[in-house]
Amino acid sequence: MRLKRVHLKNVRRILRYLRDYKGSIAAYFATSLLGVLFSVFSFGMLAPVLQVLFMNNGEPAATKEGGSIIAKISNAVAAVAAADKLRALTYIVLIVVAFTLLKNLFLYLSLYILNPLRNAVVRRMRNDMFSKMLSLPIGFFTEERKGDLISRMTNDIVEVEISIIGVLEVFIREPLTILFTLTSMILISPELTLFLILFLPVTGYIIGKVGKSLKRHSVIQQEQQGALLGVMDETLAGMRVVKAFNAEKHQFLRFLNINNLLFRTKNKIAARRELGSPLSETLGILVVAVILWYGGRLIFSGNSSLTGEWFVAYIALFTQIINPFKNLSNAFYNVQKGSGAIARIEQVLNTPNPIQDAPGAKEIQDFNEAIELRNVTFAYGEKTVLSGINLRIEKGKTVALVGASGAGKSTLADMVPRFHDVTEGEVLIDGQNIKNVSLHSLRRLIGVVNQDPILFNDTIYNNITLGTGGATEERVAEAARIANAATFILKKPEGFHTLVGDRGARLSGGERQRVTIARAVLKNPPILILDEATSSLDTQSERLVQQAINQLMQNRTSIVIAHRLSTVRHADEIVVLDGGRIVERGTHETLMALNGRYRQLVDMQEVR
Repeated sequence: MRLKRVHLKNVRRILRYLRDYKGSIAAYFATSLLGVLFSVFSFGMLAPVLQVLFMNNGEPAATKEGGSIIAKISNAVAAVAAADKLRALTYIVLIVVAFTLLKNLFLYLSLYILNPLRNAVVRRMRNDMFSKMLSLPIGFFTEERKGDLISRMTNDIVEVEISIIGVLEVFIREPLTILFTLTSMILISPELTLFLILFLPVTGYIIGKVGKSLKRHSVIQQEQQGALLGVMDETLAGMRVVKAFNAEKHQFLRFLNINNLLFRTKNKIAARRELGSPLSETLGILVVAVILWYGGRLIFSGNSSLTGEWFVAYIALFTQIINPFKNLSNAFYNVQKGSGAIARIEQVLNTPNPIQDAPGAKEIQDFNEAIELRNVTFAYGEKTVLSGINLRIEKGKTVALVGASGAGKSTLADMVPRFHDVTEGEVLIDGQNIKNVSLHSLRRLIGVVNQDPILFNDTIYNNITLGTGGATEERVAEAARIANAATFILKKPEGFHTLVGDRGARLSGGERQRVTIARAVLKNPPILILDEATSSLDTQSERLVQQAINQLMQNRTSIVIAHRLSTVRHADEIVVLDGGRIVERGTHETLMALNGRYRQLVDMQEVR
């Protein structure tokens, strides 16, 4: 029972999506209903055909007494056939052909309606997943593996499409087929149908026992596919390191181990899933054999109104519900299998997002006075990263954050654009707590240049205009000139429309960094966060990039995360962090005179 409740809970989101397409669902139901009705009528006409063929000397081989629908049909056919057997047969054949054409027409229309509906649900689920990932805070992505997230966006959604949305057709059409076919069978012979129904719960129980373990194996399969994508992504991104350290065998063994686990898990799932079809078909044939024996017994006894031709029609109708039952059993297995994929998707979609706009959040238009951190403490899990930070950055000033790796420099800078929210204390801009300001308007005031330049596999032009809502070519060219990027861009055959490749691989390190600086120049923010944008560059590139940064920093408030202390000697204030606390602050000259932690850091770099 608990397992069933879990399935219903997981499928609930798909049902919510379907509520927006009530008209399409109603049209699909109507066309499926008509298709099933004409299909049942087509097979029901088998008895009149046999009745005409087995007439002797103008008299039917058997007649039915009473006022039932079946008796009326038999007597009407007998009356027409008594006058002209060929004409009666012709009418019946034409009716069968017409009903068959109508059945296939409505079947096509039902699928024509269903497929866009199915694709729309999958599209919306993908949109929701990607939108959710974009909205989640930076901290979420430090806990999750990128390969696993990509797997949820791709493999899991494909699994949902195949396993659950794909069976919506079955869950509507097949029950209708079973319902109308059983109704027709009851009209032909209530006794025989009652005998048949006794076997259905037994069949369902046996099929249900086979599929119970599918969900558990499905979850394991999705996790292994995520791990496999993770290894592939890490290997491709770090191919230089892999080859430099002769680590091809090591990475291949990691991949092989996960791939073998995935192979065994998929085999287990397939073995159980594929058992459904032959099992249901075998059980169906077993029931047919029992019906043949019991139906023949009824006819031979002479105590039943069932005749030979209607018994043949009855058997033909019963064969038409074997496939629907088989499809329903396969659908049951697929839902079991897809439930694990939905659970993994739901886990992302239901992840709480602590960093979002507060109710009634205000729009902040300009930065006029200062950025202030008051008694700021930040803990990531049980680990305290920042403690008791008090810092005021006046407009137009440059503040450098220095310290050893892990001292909390980047985390402190991340507090300002709300990449993380403070655990205690508050961050203010012009006296307003940034939690009371809309995220969009806050981040509109801030430009970020990272140590590792982030470019997307697009043109240089689109990378520079990222997030600005588009800009004229003149403004983009001016931003590139200020960032010392225009010269190398114009030398490219396609200029600003040159593709930069995956992660900017077609550009050098210095070129990538100057493009990101041009992006910040175009945005023209009053606040800059510079995470040591020159530390990974060669001397010539560093000089060009530093010149671009100096132009970018003019008349702006800058927070500079410094690893090379020589680049921040002229900062208005240098803040020294150690163990998440501010241990020293002041100008370069003041801190050197203190002969403390800052002096030690400077001396160590000069020795190197």
